[in-house]
Amino acid sequence: MNYVARSAMPGTQRVFHDTYELTAGVIDDVSFGVMQLNARVPGGPLESVGWRLVPHLYVPRSWHLPVDLGLVAEFAFENAAWASDSRSITILPILEKRFGRIRIDLNPTFGRSLHGPDTGRGWGLGLAGRLGFERTKKFTPSLEYYGDWGPLPAFEPFGAQMHQILPGGDIRLRKNIIWSIGFGVGITPATDQIVYKSRLEISFGGKTRH
Repeated sequence: MNYVARSAMPGTQRVFHDTYELTAGVIDDVSFGVMQLNARVPGGPLESVGWRLVPHLYVPRSWHLPVDLGLVAEFAFENAAWASDSRSITILPILEKRFGRIRIDLNPTFGRSLHGPDTGRGWGLGLAGRLGFERTKKFTPSLEYYGDWGPLPAFEPFGAQMHQILPGGDIRLRKNIIWSIGFGVGITPATDQIVYKSRLEISFGGKTRH
């Protein structure tokens, strides 16, 4: 659940986003997720925005690589009333590393529109990153970064790029329930300036990647 308190664009000001995702293991180190997207503008009802299909692939940890590696793809099918590019694909390589209580996650993002006005822009590049410190078994403070640098090979000017810093943390309510909260601040004019985020994750049996 995200709430955009101060947006870079008037049409997305004070918009509430509500997303549900169900992910299940297919075989070892392969899983598949389905995301259902919803949004609400001030004074309006909560509306369905679309769907995303999300396959996950991981390099087996039995290989004992120095960095945990994986790959996630997001195939988005969104309502044109909410997203001008109603069909898109995003490829996210996964790089994870632990140093004692410290965990670093890096996800370069490569995305492009498949249907909409930005189809001709080709592939764009961005980056998501997270630095977490496992202070206790119950709480892990973190600092996240999300960026969209623009189309390859020439990026947008810095002021037109999206860069957001999001301090927050994970609260482990139970062994299989994690509540993540955060407060996002945009550092360029093209970025949403204030965003509140919350995520509730529940695991049912089996092994997790945490």
